[in-house]
Amino acid sequence: MSDETDTDRELSLGVPRGVLESLPEDGSNAAADMKEAVAGLERSLTEAIDDAESDSEAASYAVDAIEHLEERMETYDGFIPELRAWGQSPIYAIAWRNLYAEVIAQLYEHEWLAAQIDRERNYRLVEDGIRFGD
Repeated sequence: MSDETDTDRELSLGVPRGVLESLPEDGSNAAADMKEAVAGLERSLTEAIDDAESDSEAASYAVDAIEHLEERMETYDGFIPELRAWGQSPIYAIAWRNLYAEVIAQLYEHEWLAAQIDRERNYRLVEDGIRFGD
C-alpha cells in the first residue's frame, strides 16, 4: 500500500434518497435490491482498494467499476423506449439507470480518487489506440 493511511483512502457509497423516492409505492423490493447492489459494490471496491499497493492501482479498480456501471446504464437506458413502446412503465429502468449514474458521481466525489480516475481513464483511451484527433 502507499504511504497514505487507510482513512485517506476511505470509500463510501449509498443509494440517493431521490432515486428511492422515484420508485412507485410498491417499489420496496427494488429499493432493497438497490441498497444491496450498492453495498456489494462498496464492499468489493473497499476490499480491492485496501489491497491496492498504490492510488493508481486503486483507481484502476474504481475505473473497472465505473465502466461496468456505464454499461449497465446504457442497458437500462435502452429498455426505456422499449418498455414505453409496449405500454409498460419504464420507472424501474429509469431508477436503475439513475442509480448507476449517481454511484459514478459518488466515486468522483472522493477527492483522493477523482484525479486518479481521470488519469486512469485517459491512460486506457490512449492504450486502446483512441486519439482525440482521429
